[in-house]
Amino acid sequence: MKWLDRLEEGVVTLMLAAMTLLTFVQVVLRYAFNTGFGWALELTGVFFAVMIFIGISYGVRVGAHIGVDALVRLLPSGARRATSIVAVLLCLLYAGLVIAGSWVYVSKMKMIGVELEDLPVPIWVARSILPIGFALLSFRLLQVLWGLVSGKSDSLHLADEVAEALKLKAEENTK
Repeated sequence: MKWLDRLEEGVVTLMLAAMTLLTFVQVVLRYAFNTGFGWALELTGVFFAVMIFIGISYGVRVGAHIGVDALVRLLPSGARRATSIVAVLLCLLYAGLVIAGSWVYVSKMKMIGVELEDLPVPIWVARSILPIGFALLSFRLLQVLWGLVSGKSDSLHLADEVAEALKLKAEENTK
């Protein structure tokens, strides 16, 4: 699934770069030439939504999401694994509910035929990132679940903010 990993990274990078460039151009046009694009803010919002909803699954893959797991870390390996499995199953349930709800929403927007306010793009096209993003999240959660069930992992891989902060502080002190 390396191609999917690279696609996620590429889309997130592209959306961030496009948002930054579009916002920069808009600021220059507004303050230097007293003009701008009427659609820039809406397009930036669409880029941001794509980046966020693809970024959610990317965060699961690389273990970048924060979590409150101080108590879980104190548990023995088997209990930690069981707790992590329950947590992943609850996340999958939530993702499934969002997929179902967003599918209904996107379907209704397609049926109605409404366009974005400032761009001649059907709103359902822009909002399709909701079910797509959460489907990708579900896939990543299933990968985590497989790792837990198969014994390759005994806990969720969450970001450890305290360890990262202490590491940064130690690096500052050595300089």
